[in-house]
Amino acid sequence: MEEKLKIKISIADRVYPLTVEHSQEEGLRSASKKIDSTIKQFEQNYAVRDKQDVLAMCALQFASQVEQKQIDTSLEYEDSRVRLEKLNEKLNKILTK
Repeated sequence: MEEKLKIKISIADRVYPLTVEHSQEEGLRSASKKIDSTIKQFEQNYAVRDKQDVLAMCALQFASQVEQKQIDTSLEYEDSRVRLEKLNEKLNKILTK
């Protein structure tokens, strides 16, 4: 069994100690950097009262990206399903001749 890794992640100038699988470390560090980058963008572009407002906007942005990706995937799946059904109908017509 693999040992867990103890790391420290910094988000919004606060450090969070975490115990994670080795396979999760890169993703967590990358996510932390992306959050901090987004925080800086919000702080530069908008009048921000405090970090909580910025963090809420970051959470909303990231959650909406995930939701939109799921919607897009669902629409792509439906479009593919319809095209496959049409192709199947054409093949059935050819095969029954």
